[in-house]
Amino acid sequence: MSLPSVGVVVLAWRAEPYLAECISSVLTSSDVDVRIVLVDNGCEPDDLAAVAPDDRVELLTPGVNTGFAGGCNLGVEKLDTDFVTLVNSDCVLRPDTLALLVAEASRPDVGPVMASIRLAEPAGLINSAGNPVHLVGLSWAGDMNRPETRTEPFDVTGASGACVMLRRGLWDRLGGFDDAYFAYLEDTELSLRSWRLGLPARCVPQAVATHYYEFSRNSHKMHLLERNRLMLVTTMWSGRALAVLAPLLLVTELLLTGYAFASGWGRQKLTGWVWLWRHRGHLAERRRLLQAERVRPDSEWMRRLTPNLDPQAFGAAPAKVANVFFRAYWAVARRVL
Repeated sequence: MSLPSVGVVVLAWRAEPYLAECISSVLTSSDVDVRIVLVDNGCEPDDLAAVAPDDRVELLTPGVNTGFAGGCNLGVEKLDTDFVTLVNSDCVLRPDTLALLVAEASRPDVGPVMASIRLAEPAGLINSAGNPVHLVGLSWAGDMNRPETRTEPFDVTGASGACVMLRRGLWDRLGGFDDAYFAYLEDTELSLRSWRLGLPARCVPQAVATHYYEFSRNSHKMHLLERNRLMLVTTMWSGRALAVLAPLLLVTELLLTGYAFASGWGRQKLTGWVWLWRHRGHLAERRRLLQAERVRPDSEWMRRLTPNLDPQAFGAAPAKVANVFFRAYWAVARRVL
């Protein structure tokens, strides 16, 4: 009996101190026939050289930084496996992680399937067990810093791209990522699109990926997060949903703009608007595609969205105040979607 074939895409950019350990952990996976495409998005030569030679690893060098979205797309193009898996270069897998993901991803009634992303420090606590998605497009690492007590796979709104597997047929059906995202929220868009097809994203808590996670809030990251949040909402949300949620979206935009200037990344917030305007043709084309592919109505798939901001991610006091407003609004709005 042949083993399931699993293709893994790993991206490398700048300094990658855990890259060799990541690749080694994937290659020692049990009960799968694994192949890796390593995409060099501008990695330090010494970190690439630290990866032990192996016929199962193919190095792909685009010559430019293609971002997470573009790099994953390029990597998957090189694969002819039954399953495709995206693994962050600072993640280390257990030997049974990929086989456990295959067991769930092989079900035809499910969409993207993610591992339980655990923090390397504090060891064993959750980094992400699925990413919640807010009504206004914000998303964050779900169950951060909590212990994992679940033992069976469960639905998640957004499957984290740190370690996620899809059937190759589903990846092709969705068309992979939109390169325009570059980095951040492309995994959220893919997950929501799958939900709209009636294929829920899932998390397998026993499939563990240890993540050497470092939080950063540099100005370019905030530019991409905010730009991509607006791209996600304006292309994924239906016209009716945009109309119903318009007051929430406007208030959020005003508050986030004020916060951006107060926090020193106001210019990046503005450049995000400029980018969206200059690429409005792409957004319009993308919106047509995403609205046409939808199978499930807003009244079904948008119930996966949450009106609650996570106090860990946004601060206890601001989240408490905002959540009262968001919950009250959503209680009425969801009835007319």
